[in-house]
Amino acid sequence: MKWRNKSLSYWLRVLHRDLGYLMVGVCLIYAVSGILLNHMNGKDPAFRTTEAAVQLEKGMQAEELLAAWNRQEDLPPVKRILSIDESHHRLMLEGGVGVYDAASGCVDYEVHEKRPVVYWFNRLHYNRIQGWNLMGDFFAVSLVFFAVSGLFMVKGKNGVAGRGKWLLLAGILIPLGYIWLAA
Repeated sequence: MKWRNKSLSYWLRVLHRDLGYLMVGVCLIYAVSGILLNHMNGKDPAFRTTEAAVQLEKGMQAEELLAAWNRQEDLPPVKRILSIDESHHRLMLEGGVGVYDAASGCVDYEVHEKRPVVYWFNRLHYNRIQGWNLMGDFFAVSLVFFAVSGLFMVKGKNGVAGRGKWLLLAGILIPLGYIWLAA
């Protein structure tokens, strides 16, 4: 059989290539999600947050506040009202939260709306979808394979025995140096 005469580097290249094609989609999802998560700036990129305020009567108690809120149009439904202190109530809204200040009558609230694609990308990234563990592990093992097999794909002065060893060393030292500096 012809396949028995092939070298180890040949099979590493074939597997590296074919597994690489298979993993491109997963890799892109993890990459996009990772970039968004790295630049959250305190807000979850999977949600669009809208902040607003509505002026109601001053000095209302929870029952009056609920009735006044429900009389307003285009406001999210209230799930529950919690007392914070004597002059503030927290409104637990459908998809958001608000705070009523009895002294001013103002309700500052925010509503969170899912960004569907980003939401599901992040759910995959955080491994929050049942059954994704297996795919996540397969992807992680594939990355290890890509890293190790990639070391042996190029031979000579540009390979791991040549200048590649210095790039490999730099690739190891960069995260270790960052950890050392951050500690």
